[in-house]
Amino acid sequence: MRIATFNINGIKARHEALTTWLDEASPDVVVLQEIKSVDEGFPRELFEDRGYNVHTHGQKSFNGVAILSKIPLEDVTTGLPGDDEDEQARWIEATVVGDKAAVRVCGLYLPNGNPVPGPKYDYKLSWMERLRARAEALMAAEEPALMAGDYNIIQQAEDAAKPDAWREDALFRLESRAAFRKIQHLGFTDAFRARTSGPGHYSFWDYQAGAWQRNNGILIDHILMTPQCADLMVDAGIEKDLRGRDKPSDHVPVWVELDA
Repeated sequence: MRIATFNINGIKARHEALTTWLDEASPDVVVLQEIKSVDEGFPRELFEDRGYNVHTHGQKSFNGVAILSKIPLEDVTTGLPGDDEDEQARWIEATVVGDKAAVRVCGLYLPNGNPVPGPKYDYKLSWMERLRARAEALMAAEEPALMAGDYNIIQQAEDAAKPDAWREDALFRLESRAAFRKIQHLGFTDAFRARTSGPGHYSFWDYQAGAWQRNNGILIDHILMTPQCADLMVDAGIEKDLRGRDKPSDHVPVWVELDA
């Protein structure tokens, strides 16, 4: 079972790039971020025609997450628990029942948090507290589960080509990294980093200042797995080459393959 996460930066602008990649890579499950579309406006037929079940949690012009799955989905829920007044579409989860195991797949789009300080950063940190509570519940269930998406967190200096440029950014501030560590230290395994170490591996390159051409990137898309899920891991990687294609997203897919 291959599960990928992909911030597509707008389904209207990126549907051709997304469908081309799906036809090539044929992942079993994909969690999408920044679809930037209400549910009714999402082009479901593009994906259903390719054999995917489609569930969205949309929002007009901003945010929005979705799950595409070739395997039937069970118990689909949307919205991160902990704040009934939060209207931002940033969380979706479902159970994918494979041939060998059932996996709870959670797709997330964590708040950016800039500018710092300010209400957007306060929201980021409070959202991460809610994420930690959901992560604790996933761990307590002692079942295969993962949380995949755009975390908007540079978790260590080697995950940025120019870490000094990010020191006071919401993505790399000490408080942000500490909040991420509190979640990871519950017992989660970072899929990509379990397979690949060292600097120079990124999942995002800005559209400005020739960031892609200079490989001035950051690694902010992560897949965190419970121990029961990590036991099923076969491989993990980043689809870097997609960033160099026509009309790309500023992110590329990150994936994990499970023996499920």
